[in-house]
Amino acid sequence: MAISQMKKIIIASYKDQAGELLEAIQHQGIMEVLDANRALVSKQWPQLQSITERPRQIEERLEKLEQAIVFLNEYTNKKGGLAAALAPRAVIDQSRFVNTVGSDQALHSLEHCLQLQKKMDGLKLEAENISAQIQHLLPWEKLTTPLQEIDSLQTTAVLAGFLSGKNLITAGKELRELAVIEHIGRHNNSTACVIACFKENLQDVHKVLRGLEFEAVNFTGIKGVAAELIKENRQKVVDIKNQLTVAKNDAKKLSEQIIDLQILADYYRNILSRHTTQRTSPQSEQVVIFEGWVKKHDYAQLKKIVKHFDASSISEMPIKKDEDIPVEIDNNPLFRPFEVITRLYGMPHSTSVDPTVFLAPFFAIFLGLCISDVGYGLILAVAFWWLGRKMQAGKQVITLFLICSFTTILFGFITGSWFADTITALIPAQGKTYSILNGIREKFLLIDPMSQPINFILLTLAIGYFQMMFGFCIALTRNLMQKNFVAAICDQFVWLVFYNNFLVIGLTKCKVIPAGPMNLYIVIAIICAIMILLTAVREGAWGSRIGMGAFQLFSAVFFVGDTLSYVRLMALGMVGAGLGMAINVLVKMLMDVPYVGFFLAAILFVAGHTFNVALSLLGAFVHSMRLQFIEFFPKFFSGGGTDFRPLTKEYKHIMIKE
Repeated sequence: MAISQMKKIIIASYKDQAGELLEAIQHQGIMEVLDANRALVSKQWPQLQSITERPRQIEERLEKLEQAIVFLNEYTNKKGGLAAALAPRAVIDQSRFVNTVGSDQALHSLEHCLQLQKKMDGLKLEAENISAQIQHLLPWEKLTTPLQEIDSLQTTAVLAGFLSGKNLITAGKELRELAVIEHIGRHNNSTACVIACFKENLQDVHKVLRGLEFEAVNFTGIKGVAAELIKENRQKVVDIKNQLTVAKNDAKKLSEQIIDLQILADYYRNILSRHTTQRTSPQSEQVVIFEGWVKKHDYAQLKKIVKHFDASSISEMPIKKDEDIPVEIDNNPLFRPFEVITRLYGMPHSTSVDPTVFLAPFFAIFLGLCISDVGYGLILAVAFWWLGRKMQAGKQVITLFLICSFTTILFGFITGSWFADTITALIPAQGKTYSILNGIREKFLLIDPMSQPINFILLTLAIGYFQMMFGFCIALTRNLMQKNFVAAICDQFVWLVFYNNFLVIGLTKCKVIPAGPMNLYIVIAIICAIMILLTAVREGAWGSRIGMGAFQLFSAVFFVGDTLSYVRLMALGMVGAGLGMAINVLVKMLMDVPYVGFFLAAILFVAGHTFNVALSLLGAFVHSMRLQFIEFFPKFFSGGGTDFRPLTKEYKHIMIKE
């Protein structure tokens, strides 16, 4: 329920044991290992260097495995759709993993797969080339002269090519005295033709044809009659397609072993991660130094791991004042889903506090207020419960929304919203169903936003004001625990008294609370204002300190705007309710249509309210998160922390059952 305390440690290991030691550390996933550029030991002993040579063999094998997996994915019988999107990884047990990585069968399958892919790529390329040649020859299919003999006459020159219809007519007129033109076939909007002339007229013919955009065709290297060549090539394409069909069947059979390749790919990916860590760590000829971070409560476990290696040792390092300590937050299962919100904002600084436990109840309340509908809450609860069972990743987000669906139901009871006003608008008032449902609705109804909007506004303002005061209290408590009493008094306590004093004055003026000693309230306000003016900034010359203090005092006006921003909770709730009521009006109108009215009304009801709940959820999430980041966090939170990234095993394609 706080930021994990970190220990800086250093492990020295002989190179013959370093790989196994690193594998054991990776298996537990409890230590972040620093590379030579970040490790302090590299600065203290510059003679320690990292290895520049990369593990090419492992990288190449991993690349081949990924290539084979992509290839076989086209031929698997794996079902697509929503189920595949939610659970894309294969689930296997530990024994299957061990047997696969310990056997050569997967490597044999890899080689077979790569050969098959190479063969199929070659066949496809050959088929494309032959098809292109067929397209090249098709306009000349009616030409009975062998193509290699077209330009082999002694006294006559023969030109083959394409002319547009208009230019063909012009060419016939202009070349009437110089050449003979024979039409062979059509190609798109052009005509394939052969032009024959005496060689002494060739230059003049070329001159005319250049002006007519004549597109010459070259048959160099092609022997035979065009029609026969087309026939032969078409047969070749058929033969290649047959070979491809056989190869695809082989690929489908081979795709049954894709899980073994995926296991091997993830296995080598983790090996590569270890090699990269060891390679980039500072080292001498015989010893590798692993410097890094471990959570305080994991340190004993790490020591046990190192103890198993007789040529390795571990010791603590002192943490320097300005050292960048990585941050990890640990919360109990109830609050852990709300870590998603904290991580979206950024990790807290190592000297700050983990805001997760503080924001959790507020976020759940805010999101519930923004939607505040029993029916929508039930839909969200069922949907996220189902997603939680099906999804392999993102469990925390799903659990977060599942928790918030219950606050949505709670505020739906309080505001009397059941699919907006479905009970009162669509259910006949004379029926028993109406009396039961409306009785339940009225029993729990506390605030009707439509008839009592002011009460709803005041509720959101009260919650917002309380959250911001709570933020000041968190900062005050932290400063007191750190014995920073000056900051506690000047930066939090004075402001708490200042704001709450004005709240009391306002409530007194509005006659919400009995009139009290108004003069005392005014004196308190003046004292607080003077303290803010003099102590809000405690460094620099007095002139600048008072100037900045005056600005801070003026900025108190912005606190009113911060409080008013919580009205968005009411606005979003009423917009969702209003849209739901509009949908119900349309549904009521459709119900009056003869014969198909109830059917069309049911479709509109389901589609309309599904759209409304999705839109409401999106707006509720964004604005509830915004209130945490903009209004709540600045009161106590210091960000800029660096994520704790331990060396751990990561799996892209598979999940191992625990």
